Amino acid sequence: MSIIEAAHVSYDYIRRDEEGNIEGEVRAVNDVSLSIAPGDFIAILGHNGSGKSTLAKHINALLVPSEGTVLVDGKDTKLEENVWEVRQSAGMVFQNPDNQIIGQVVEEDVGFGPENMGIPTKEIWERVEESLKMVGMYAYRKHSPNKLSGGQKQRVSIAGVLAMHPKCIVLDEPTAMLDPNGRKDVIRAARALNDVEGVTVILITHYMEEVIFADRVFVMDEGRIVMQGTPREVFSQVERLQKLRLDVPQVTLLAHELQKSGLPLPDGILTAEELTAELEKLRDAG
Repeated sequence: MSIIEAAHVSYDYIRRDEEGNIEGEVRAVNDVSLSIAPGDFIAILGHNGSGKSTLAKHINALLVPSEGTVLVDGKDTKLEENVWEVRQSAGMVFQNPDNQIIGQVVEEDVGFGPENMGIPTKEIWERVEESLKMVGMYAYRKHSPNKLSGGQKQRVSIAGVLAMHPKCIVLDEPTAMLDPNGRKDVIRAARALNDVEGVTVILITHYMEEVIFADRVFVMDEGRIVMQGTPREVFSQVERLQKLRLDVPQVTLLAHELQKSGLPLPDGILTAEELTAELEKLRDAG
């Protein structure tokens, strides 16, 4: 059974004037269907305004579809009585970690969610310890979040969601405000959760390098899913991605340019190691 099932989902943002009358509607998500299996690492790509963050908010029932249905762990997000369970199944980490951190001390912040769920105190502390260790922040448990770097704060935000034991974690552009080192830390933490703990991860991003380890990639444009496949299948289509105003990983672009200049390289090279290996093969063959 899928952990996330979206069927013909559309969502309209409604614009109102000062009196509250409807002035117009903007369709942000347009007839999207997708199915995500437990334990998948999924990436959803798209330029700003493509609808990817609006779609992400449906997985946590922050938004409900104008048309169509979203099922999270079999529960319809439109039904108010399901919202609590939906949010326990699918935790959400946002772009700005400062918007999610509320405690004065890291371990208190991480324990806030389980405390709200009525978890017994002893188990809360066990969950806090376990979650901080998962994201590599246990050594900072007594620190003030305000003294942490952006990447460290974001890892604390992820730990706070993990402490609620969700089956799925949605990362909505979690590295957009971070420097390259912070970005690497957060993606490493997300991959470890998926590999080691089996948590379903849905990563919303416009950084191509972050998605090369995903199981599947969905590309959005103007509210629709316009491409999907493995990272290799998607990044084999360099020109199409460029038309959608998306970059490709630097090494993929370099391999593509070398291909165009006549080198017989395979499509969809994703890492520097792969490119080096292919060039060595050509050298040895020559």
